[in-house]
Amino acid sequence: MPTVSFEGETHDEIVAKVRRWLASIDGERSANLSLVQVVEQSAELTKNALRIIAGAAPAPLAQTDVVKTLTDMGYSATDTTKQAVIDGLDSVERLTGGSVVQRLGQAGATAAYSMNAAVARSVLETLKRL
Repeated sequence: MPTVSFEGETHDEIVAKVRRWLASIDGERSANLSLVQVVEQSAELTKNALRIIAGAAPAPLAQTDVVKTLTDMGYSATDTTKQAVIDGLDSVERLTGGSVVQRLGQAGATAAYSMNAAVARSVLETLKRL
């Protein structure tokens, strides 16, 4: 019997992954994402890249407290930045009645796609060198 599984460190991460998966099944395009969703997905991509990079290290190095601590710090910095950006977007939306955020929606989705593609290429290049 086919199965689907999702991994995440928190309930919110798993819920976000399930929602993305369901959206992909329904044919929802990434261009229809809100700015907050773009920020959240970018943060998840960054955390996935951190996980891949940490996992690509040789076993003795990957098991060290230094690598684990640096990875945890990366997750924490990503979550803090994500929350700051979302709070900033909420403030701009409240101050402008949503007009600025709506105009930036499409541009933000395009920029996030470009950024995600660039990050993915960078991660692949790093892994090829290992």
